[in-house]
Amino acid sequence: MLPWQADLAGRLDEHVFDSELLRGNPLKDPHQRPLWVYVPPGYDDEPERRYPTVYVIQGYTGHVAMWRNRTPFRLPFPEAADHVFAMEQAPPVIIVYVDAWTGYGGSQFVDSPGTGRYHSYLCDEIVPWVDAHYRTLAGRDHRAITGKSSGGFGAMITPMLRPDLFGAFATHAGDTLYEFCYLPEFADAVRHLRAYDGDIGRWFDAFLDRTAFTDPADGTLLGVLGCSSAFSAAEDGTPELPFDPRTGVLRPQVWQRWLDWDPVRMVPKYAEAMRSMRAVWIDAGTRDEFKLDIGAQAFREALLVHGVSEEIIRFELFDAGHGGIDYRYTLSLAWLAERLQPGTTPPAP
Repeated sequence: MLPWQADLAGRLDEHVFDSELLRGNPLKDPHQRPLWVYVPPGYDDEPERRYPTVYVIQGYTGHVAMWRNRTPFRLPFPEAADHVFAMEQAPPVIIVYVDAWTGYGGSQFVDSPGTGRYHSYLCDEIVPWVDAHYRTLAGRDHRAITGKSSGGFGAMITPMLRPDLFGAFATHAGDTLYEFCYLPEFADAVRHLRAYDGDIGRWFDAFLDRTAFTDPADGTLLGVLGCSSAFSAAEDGTPELPFDPRTGVLRPQVWQRWLDWDPVRMVPKYAEAMRSMRAVWIDAGTRDEFKLDIGAQAFREALLVHGVSEEIIRFELFDAGHGGIDYRYTLSLAWLAERLQPGTTPPAP
């Protein structure tokens, strides 16, 4: 395996998308965003053929350009996905790579007064644009979304909120069961904030004034700040922490706002949407540092309890931590591609 870019059998189109919904966002982040659209081999040879689509979203601090990152002896996902279709290991689909980066590192793919309207940007701008400019099968039964970590969270909640657009999804170590994946981080955050007199804004100013991630506090505090901006911002956009930054005591009303975004806890409210799915892939590593394997189990159980057919769920725990699981992405991609094709039978309601 060569350590440099290979030619694709399909084609990767790189666009700049001008978003009206992100214009004037609270963090003054760019409203013009990179948007990559991959078309599979044969797309240009069969001008009448239409294709399912799989939307790919990233984990926290992720942005579109990172899909080109290379690690030894592994293909970057765009090349690995292209290989799946070139080798006819799955029926072809169009893949859409969406950017939802913010100045805090990520948006959690929700609409928030703290970050901007990233959920609406994805659903109400990107999806219609792709359908208008590419030969998609423009229906929810032929459209899926997939992601890892925060992207896995986004992949879980987006079909809950918009089952009219997405009929399938895959979540790899997606953020869920917040008492295990988020709550333990709060104690570490309190310790780190001692150096800043409990003021996370002071830490962020220092973070921006030096080389990022050179302080052990950076990873934890950036996640806490970004999620607070997404889940519990005040109406004026100010992030409200779900705990007292000096004592660590939980602020129940603010913490509840986070819990309201926990996919496990969201399932009962959105059970009908989940029962309408054609395919659901859930996986995580058994050594995940954020205990997201436990969250994956809890999410699957919540789906089953609320009437989602076990037949449409692919669930797997595997030996790994939170990182280095990018090889799983092509497994779920191929599995989804099979189930999104025209002529496949949707599940009974």
